[in-house]
Amino acid sequence: MPEDGKTAGTKRAGARPGGRNAQVRSRILAATTELVARHGVAGLRYEEIAEIAGVNKNSVYRNWPDRAELVSAALLQHAEGSAPLRDSGNLRRDLVDFLLAFSERLSRPTDRALLQATMAAPANTDLDEAVRAAYDQRLAAARQRFDSAAEKGEIPPVDTYLLTELLSGPVFLYVNRRRHPFTRGVAEKIVDVVLAGLQATAPSEARANRPHARVTAAAAPDSSRGLDDSNAPSPG
Repeated sequence: MPEDGKTAGTKRAGARPGGRNAQVRSRILAATTELVARHGVAGLRYEEIAEIAGVNKNSVYRNWPDRAELVSAALLQHAEGSAPLRDSGNLRRDLVDFLLAFSERLSRPTDRALLQATMAAPANTDLDEAVRAAYDQRLAAARQRFDSAAEKGEIPPVDTYLLTELLSGPVFLYVNRRRHPFTRGVAEKIVDVVLAGLQATAPSEARANRPHARVTAAAAPDSSRGLDDSNAPSPG
């Protein structure tokens, strides 16, 4: 029981702008993601979003009057919540954890449906714009992580887009082909091969100036061995 009505009212009024509004926005974004996965952006209706989120339709319009911005924000929240790229101070471990979380996300039915919807983005202007905006924000976060690693000497300066594609590409193959499980061991091999490739192709002066290069190289597998054949995706 609150001490008195005035105190309770004051607490509610003070909590609403931060806590409650943030929760409402999160529910709206989650509902949007669910509907995009179910119907695509063409079938997205603010009334249905509000119903699933348990809010008034005006709340959806007030926060996101532009549908493309709403879908972009929903996709970004979903991606950040399900496969974050953290900064623990150890790039190799962070990348392995990211690939594992990414593979788990791609394996879920809702996420597979969402991926199929977003892959059709070029045919839909709103969704194409939303996907690009969400991806750009994710890429910016990855760039910060890679720049931090480069400053510490863990890797040379790198093309963020290329590095993310090299890392995530094999995950798509494993999950979509479903011939072998995507394990931590597989994630470690992918990360080690990619990081070893960065070292091998870096300018000689960059390699000489990286104090931690030998640490990362020691973690990488013998390049002559490659990936374990029992876990590598089969061609075709």
